[in-house]
Amino acid sequence: MAHVLIAEARFYAHLNDLLLAGARAALDQAGHSHETVTLPGSLELPGALSLAAESGMFDAYVALGVVIRGETFHFEIVAGESARGLLALTMDGLAVGNGILTVENEAQALVRADPAQSDKGGDAAKAALALLELKARFA
Repeated sequence: MAHVLIAEARFYAHLNDLLLAGARAALDQAGHSHETVTLPGSLELPGALSLAAESGMFDAYVALGVVIRGETFHFEIVAGESARGLLALTMDGLAVGNGILTVENEAQALVRADPAQSDKGGDAAKAALALLELKARFA
């Protein structure tokens, strides 16, 4: 049984509640324990996972958040840099599932976050578990 950290950005709390429900359900169904930490936004997620990894307390990580395009370039920075940071952690050997939605509008986010529809939170948890299995296989 693995112990998984779910790090969630609460900038869009109502959408993140859906992502979180999906991720927790996927981990519970697979029989793994998990803890959740909350952060203000998606840019903080890679740093939080890096700090958690140093503790040695977790086997895998799930990052959840929502970035909706606005009127400024900030969307591109948050979307790109949060993804880059998570990928860097994965390339360093962490089993990370990226559940950060990067969408044009709230309607797109609702479909993707809802466990009864696209269930991207559940998908992110399953991705983290798949990487954890590969890590064990290649260890």
